[in-house]
Amino acid sequence: MSVFGELYAKCYDLVYESKEYDSEVDYVSSLIKKYAGNSKSILDLGCGTGKHAELFLNKGHSVHGVDLSDEMLEIAKKRIGEENSEVRFSCANITELSLDKKFDTVVSLFHVMGYLTTNANVGDVFRVASDHLNQGGLFIFDFWYGPGVLTDMPETRIKRFGDDDIDVTRLSEPEFFERENMVRVNYHFFIKDKKSSEIIEKSEKHDVRYFFDPELEMFCESNGFEIAQKLQWLTDESPSFGSWYVVWVLRKK
Repeated sequence: MSVFGELYAKCYDLVYESKEYDSEVDYVSSLIKKYAGNSKSILDLGCGTGKHAELFLNKGHSVHGVDLSDEMLEIAKKRIGEENSEVRFSCANITELSLDKKFDTVVSLFHVMGYLTTNANVGDVFRVASDHLNQGGLFIFDFWYGPGVLTDMPETRIKRFGDDDIDVTRLSEPEFFERENMVRVNYHFFIKDKKSSEIIEKSEKHDVRYFFDPELEMFCESNGFEIAQKLQWLTDESPSFGSWYVVWVLRKK
């Protein structure tokens, strides 16, 4: 099973039910308005089940969502409806994307950048973003911020979720790979079917990279971006040692 396979697609929205998608889209939309005015078209790299895309559509944007998981995209299409002319979805690797189309803004949200654990892949996505942007367009992405991660290191956690059909218990156990600036989060899922009482156990490993300013600045410079803003996620404050989640706003030169 791939990292974002059938199980993860099935449980994804339930596991992240409390995630503040509305607040996040309001926040990113405010950044777009601040730095690009009436920017309309959005390329969403790593769109998942399409929750961000749906909310961007509601705000008047057109959206092209891209994800590597067919299962996630099927959920996205059912959520939004394929008849909507303002949205398109593509199943593709974001490191290799070539749509022959330009957008006003490229976004990559919910730590998609962290899954790019090699410099080559990070560079590829910066190049893809640049290639798909209009002149002066924005590239907005969030990520795990190295100083914050190392100040408040992740711990083993247990979370429980449920709906009318299933109960899910998720155990997450982190491993650190210091030389790679990476955390491997080992997920163990216990999924109970409420009707049959059957319990399914599944495990996944998610390798997530955390970043520091100098390395990201290097990718910016080599791909024709200037930095418009660096912020703590969902705030107007600068990143600090207490910041786990950070967002950068880049502008194509």
